[in-house]
Amino acid sequence: MIESILLMFTIIGLLGVGSQWVAWRFRLPAIVVMSIAGLLAGPVLGLMNPEQDFGDLYNPIISLAVAVILFEGSLNLDFKEVRGLGRPVFRIVTFGAFIAWILGSLAAHYVAGLSWAVAFTIGGLFIVTGPTVILPLLRQAKLKPRPAKILKWEGIIVDPIGALLAVFAFEIIVFLTSNESGPLFMFFLASIFAGFLGFGLGKAVGFMFEKGYVPEFLKSPVVFASVIACFTIADEVVHETGLLSVTVMGMTLANMRISSINDMRHFKENISLLLISTIFIMLTASLTQETLLEILNIRIIGFVLLMLFIVRPLSIFLSTAGTDLSKSEKLLVGWIAPRGIVALTVAGYFASVLLEEGFEDASILISLTFALVFTTVVAHGFSIGVLSKKLGLSMEGPPGVLITGGSAFSTGLAKTLEDMKVPVLISDSSWERLSSARSQGIKSYHGEILSEQTEYYLDMTPYEYILGATEIDSYNALVCTTFVPEFGRNNSFQLSLCNQEGDDLEDLGHTIGGRLLFSEEASWENLNDMVLNGYVFRKTNITERYSYQQYLENLDEQALKLLVKKPTGKIEFFTHENGLKPETGDVIVSLTPPSKEFEKIQEKLEEKRNGKNGKANK
Repeated sequence: MIESILLMFTIIGLLGVGSQWVAWRFRLPAIVVMSIAGLLAGPVLGLMNPEQDFGDLYNPIISLAVAVILFEGSLNLDFKEVRGLGRPVFRIVTFGAFIAWILGSLAAHYVAGLSWAVAFTIGGLFIVTGPTVILPLLRQAKLKPRPAKILKWEGIIVDPIGALLAVFAFEIIVFLTSNESGPLFMFFLASIFAGFLGFGLGKAVGFMFEKGYVPEFLKSPVVFASVIACFTIADEVVHETGLLSVTVMGMTLANMRISSINDMRHFKENISLLLISTIFIMLTASLTQETLLEILNIRIIGFVLLMLFIVRPLSIFLSTAGTDLSKSEKLLVGWIAPRGIVALTVAGYFASVLLEEGFEDASILISLTFALVFTTVVAHGFSIGVLSKKLGLSMEGPPGVLITGGSAFSTGLAKTLEDMKVPVLISDSSWERLSSARSQGIKSYHGEILSEQTEYYLDMTPYEYILGATEIDSYNALVCTTFVPEFGRNNSFQLSLCNQEGDDLEDLGHTIGGRLLFSEEASWENLNDMVLNGYVFRKTNITERYSYQQYLENLDEQALKLLVKKPTGKIEFFTHENGLKPETGDVIVSLTPPSKEFEKIQEKLEEKRNGKNGKANK
């Protein structure tokens, strides 16, 4: 057992972030990897038990982390995004949640053997899915926009609703057993207060930002402190209403059209990812071996199976009847409902409270909750990709390329990528610059890529690489800098800088913008001149008989190497700093002088003529 609290925090952080990296590297569900890491560090190897070691600090740490995670998720809930999906989303988070509560409570009573009081309390909690598990799955699965948005909105909105339903059921129990209406009335007042508190704080923070009362360097700290205050104040009034408060605050800020909202969102995403990683390790490492063994109880197994195959699908199909959701969308949404941090933390709270009230059957709530959490995370984490492909709801395919800036070079490059079965799109605000791409049937987007509206009209899910390919170097740098959080710095590229006399753009390029493509001479002007002068995009296969070294020996001095496509579909661009070494099976794309192509054509014609002459002589 680790005795140093500092060392334990370090190990928890390393395990959490390390699990995220392993999940990314091997394309595994991150929550599954984190759960396994936590179980190994806790009940299996006995290295730590954060709940015991942290003592009274354990629950506040978990609660504040959940509040920040939920706020970060709700900060993405812009009402414009749900345009056209309002009816099914509304019905899922209201009618669907109510059906899931009733059916889940019945299953908890008749199958898990819980008393009615405990069953209805935990049944309300089990309707939650939550951003801690849904958002990582959506990033992994690359779903089409409609089902992805439904699952995201449901996960974020239902999270506080589930906690409130559990509190409501508990207050009803207290009311029925004590015949006092005070606690129940207080709960309703506290919920209303929490909603107004979140709305008021969101408006206040937004107003201060818009009027310039908070400097840029303090905006993220102010939001962070406000979220903690919002959660704490509401939660001190009535437990678990803080989740409702921070959700309302996030939604309020998301819909105020604040210019710096994206900066806050990226900061919160980073914090949220770190918190999810560490908190999940803490929760799973705090489980005991007795809890894990209790999961094998036949009643618990039966309850989990009912929740997966009956309760969730039935609640979705009943609540979305008469909506425009397709059968495939209903099947996917009806299956995907992983439970996460909120379910585990709130279940722990109610287990202790219900035991204090004399409900001895509440002792199995932790085992029951973890069984549901772990089973749904594993089942849905490993199946979402396969099921979405089977149902035609996945955007899975080779990583695509988003090119900003229409031109002769952009069109030629896009056409070559299309021929190689790589998804590609050219974006430009000018119809004229898009005309060549449109005439060749290349997918294009007419609009300003940096506009807020682009987020709602352009689905960027298929694209993993972005190329700033306009004639304006500063604009290319701005595009790449803006989209670094979405695409990553390694996948953000821009054309080489076209330095004018007196400019010092090279120094600028090292600090902002994307990675500089191809070679120093490959500026927008030079690339388009090459295409207009007859240079052609040429694809060359590297094989065992034709190595990369042979390719370099035969390459024309004036040719420009552009990119390499791996057998896996991955694209690697030649840049100023990298020294790519294509291997057997790779395809190299280069921009080759026309003379080389004319020579090849002449050679083929000569071969055909010689063949015909040979036949004639015979």
